[in-house]
Amino acid sequence: MSRLTATGVDGPRALSHALASTSDTASVDDLELMSIPSVVGREAGERDPLLLRGKIVSDADIDGIRQRKKGSKLANFYTDQNSRIEDLLKPLSTLSAEAAQETKDNALKVKIAVNLSLAANIVLAVVQLYAAISSLSLALFASCIDAVDPFANLILWGAHRASDKAEEKKWPVRGSRFETMYGSIMGGVNVILIVEAIQELVTHSGDDLKKFHLSSILAVGGAFAVKLALFLYCFAIRRSSSQVQVLWEDHRNDLLTNGFGILTAAGGAKLAWWIDPVGATIIAVCIITVWTRTVYEQFTHLAGISAPADFINLVTYKAMTFSPDINSVDTVRVYHSGPHYFVEVDIVLDPDMPLRKAHDIAQDLQDQIERLKEVDRCFVHVDHEVDHEPEHRKKI
Repeated sequence: MSRLTATGVDGPRALSHALASTSDTASVDDLELMSIPSVVGREAGERDPLLLRGKIVSDADIDGIRQRKKGSKLANFYTDQNSRIEDLLKPLSTLSAEAAQETKDNALKVKIAVNLSLAANIVLAVVQLYAAISSLSLALFASCIDAVDPFANLILWGAHRASDKAEEKKWPVRGSRFETMYGSIMGGVNVILIVEAIQELVTHSGDDLKKFHLSSILAVGGAFAVKLALFLYCFAIRRSSSQVQVLWEDHRNDLLTNGFGILTAAGGAKLAWWIDPVGATIIAVCIITVWTRTVYEQFTHLAGISAPADFINLVTYKAMTFSPDINSVDTVRVYHSGPHYFVEVDIVLDPDMPLRKAHDIAQDLQDQIERLKEVDRCFVHVDHEVDHEPEHRKKI
């Protein structure tokens, strides 16, 4: 069994295989035993120990490939490969600085998205509750439940504030996971509505149509327009924050439920009475399905699913080339712990190296990796050989 594990993906081995397609010189039997050339210094990203820079495909060549029949997929592959190589060749400090700057640049946008969504949902709660109560349409009740949940938004808003102000002694990794509770709320609120809709279908007698309420339809239409604007804004910055990611998914769901709710409520008043409860049931089932998927994704993050191979390769390469004093990289693990990653790196140093120098190298590497946007915490373990059993693995 390989000892170069990275939570389901062999770290340095995965890097070896990933780079094999981009560098003929990267074919090594075991990167664990690979020594880093002495020319590779502290900011090794500007250098190219594995000769990756020569494998970058020029923009002109990519454009030529794109012009070929069915060449778009291959061109996109080379574009993505170029981006990965450029990230590998950037100094770790540069990646950290870019991540810090991106977070700073997006801070105001994220705050606007969270606060605007909260304010809009509080106002729309009144508007859509009016529409649902005045029309007594189950479909509009269904769209109201999903589209305007100010209590859930208050939780998300509070989680956003708490994640920045969490007491470190009580929450050692701060509050980066607080917002994952939001998705769990949205699935359960629709069960009662399904029960009501089924009861309506079973107990209703006669073919009387519901009264058509134009004001209710206009109110939900106005809510649809507001949600569309919020959806477009959050979609544009969805990758800047996990809170915004949850919000744009919520606004997307609201657009679907509001639009379908308008159609089925109007259909129940103009065509057939059963269209309204059936529409409400469909909306509720769709909401439960969508949020169950979201909750499952959040659960895998909390359970510690492995990071994508590309990010593991990036961390492995940066650890390998971080300092000429690092003889080899023993183990790399990168896995989710909430929306961001925990990183574990085992490096091998000279057994005669002074403790102070070994500590400084490990601490510097840890600090640099923790400044990456996707990383929550990093742990660097220092060893002097590679013949032992992998660290941090419980004996069974």
